[in-house]
Amino acid sequence: MDILNKVKSYREEERQLMWEGTFAEYLEIVKQRPEVAQTAHSRVYNMIKSSGLTERDGKRMYHFFGEGIFGLEDAIERLVEEYFHPAAKRLDVRKRILLLMGPVSGGKSTIVTMLKRGIEQYSRTDEGAVYAIKGCPMHEDPLHFIPNHLREDFFEEYGIRIEGSLSPLNTMRLEQEYDGRMEDVKVERIFFSEDKRVGIGTFSPSDPKSQDIADLTGSIDFSTISEYGSESDPRAYRFDGELNKANRGMMEFQEILKCDEKFLWHLLSLTQEGNFKAGRFALISADELIIAHTNEAEYRSFIANKKNEALHSRIIVMPIPYNLRVSQEERIYEKMINESDMAHVHIAPHALRVAAIFSILTRLKASKKQGVDLVKKMRLYDGESVEGFNQVDVEELRKEYADEGMNGVDPRYVINRISSTIIRKEVPAINALDVLRSLKDGLEQHASISEEDREDFMNYIAVARKEYDEIAKKEVQKAFVYSYEESAKTLMNNYLDNVEAYCNKNRLRDPLTGEEMNPDEKLMRSIEEQIGISENAKKAFREEILIRISAYARKGKRFDYTSHERLREAIQKKLFADLKDVVKITTSSKTPDESQLKKVNEVIARLIDEYGYNSISANELLQYVGSLLNR
Repeated sequence: MDILNKVKSYREEERQLMWEGTFAEYLEIVKQRPEVAQTAHSRVYNMIKSSGLTERDGKRMYHFFGEGIFGLEDAIERLVEEYFHPAAKRLDVRKRILLLMGPVSGGKSTIVTMLKRGIEQYSRTDEGAVYAIKGCPMHEDPLHFIPNHLREDFFEEYGIRIEGSLSPLNTMRLEQEYDGRMEDVKVERIFFSEDKRVGIGTFSPSDPKSQDIADLTGSIDFSTISEYGSESDPRAYRFDGELNKANRGMMEFQEILKCDEKFLWHLLSLTQEGNFKAGRFALISADELIIAHTNEAEYRSFIANKKNEALHSRIIVMPIPYNLRVSQEERIYEKMINESDMAHVHIAPHALRVAAIFSILTRLKASKKQGVDLVKKMRLYDGESVEGFNQVDVEELRKEYADEGMNGVDPRYVINRISSTIIRKEVPAINALDVLRSLKDGLEQHASISEEDREDFMNYIAVARKEYDEIAKKEVQKAFVYSYEESAKTLMNNYLDNVEAYCNKNRLRDPLTGEEMNPDEKLMRSIEEQIGISENAKKAFREEILIRISAYARKGKRFDYTSHERLREAIQKKLFADLKDVVKITTSSKTPDESQLKKVNEVIARLIDEYGYNSISANELLQYVGSLLNR
């Protein structure tokens, strides 16, 4: 019953939001809240802005798209700043069709769907409230009642510019129902809804021979002609086309360039003049944001056709490339899995990451910059630090190719392969190797991938496997080192004693014999080399450690091997190097002794409790790392 109560509550809330009054009363609302009379473009921009934004490193991230679009911050920023913002200010770009152009499964439809759902919700808020002439099938703006010769006076008094003419139907209704008294005309608050065809229209091309232009502009209602006597009587016309219903809001053209030319001609005057031709009437005004999407191949074909030049000049193209960041690609897969029936399946940590590594590698273009291979480029794009490179280098890499990210493997392919893995394995847990194996099998069966691309993609799978090998070893390393926590502490204390003596030019005393001895250079270097500290850099590193210890001491805090990130990594790697034989024995022995079994169980428990594995994937990880170490 809880859901029924929520439905009831929603219905009550909607009832409270409803408003009906006269045009005169509506003008009072306009005077107090001018935003109710904003244009469709302005309403969409303000809706995006109302969710907030974050500025970082000179870039703006709009929160409105945060939970649905991943890794496309640059494309979204360009979309908002170059189209929605100037269009909201009534600049000329609002007289253009917004065309999202990009590869399949790149996020174009998701962006449009988010805008549609967003504008529906926004129309239920005070800031996004929309009012229309009651009974008008096109939800017409009541301000159209203000005659042209008074609109300048209206602007001076209200600060609002009125665009568009009163529709034929409302012109007739004003005379016949209200005796020309526009102040008495009924006005109501409306709520955008794609399902109810209020303020949101969607047009999808079908067979040109059977699709009727009436789908866009409405049609004559022949059953009423005998009643009204003429086809030019607006009461004998059904204003129910998508362009009619999308008035005041937004209109989506799916796969616009697949449309028959006659459907696109209507967009010429609608975009430039804000009106379109329907039936035997004067031009009908419409205020709507037209958004369309297509792929690159169709767009190239479209602009190559000289017949399309007039429409081409009325289009603003916004490239929507694939995401190029591994961490964001993971989020895309997580979202798609959570929305599917696969959410109950245990997907081992890093399984989605290796799939993301493979996908991103297929989308990147080899850099001309010296010392940058695809893996380094992938890491830099994902915000990882790569020695010898900085943020300036990343910006330079991004500028190398304007079309980077417009090709490669799409997220749907990866999810399809993961689905295949789950079904084939018949176990409620899959790991990174299962995913890579499935991706590889899929490439061999994929008919649309060229031989050259297939060979490159196979190499990328090998690279992703190599990356996973390192991840897996580190994962087990951390779990084993935790089981040898005391050993890690002892090793660190030993190292710090030697570092302190080295920096202060002191000698150490042997705890057993009591004799003095020099700092153990061999021990210190064996730890420092684990993280690539060179002979020349060792002195600076050791001094840095001492400074950190002093800083902790001053604050009354205890310094341990986790207090310095690089030292922690060095200690773990050194300990793991020393423990490799133990790992090999415990993971490869078919009959481990009691102490080995205890250690293995500790490591598995650690992987389950701390790292997100289950018993199946933890055992598989241990076996795999054991095999890597035994090679």
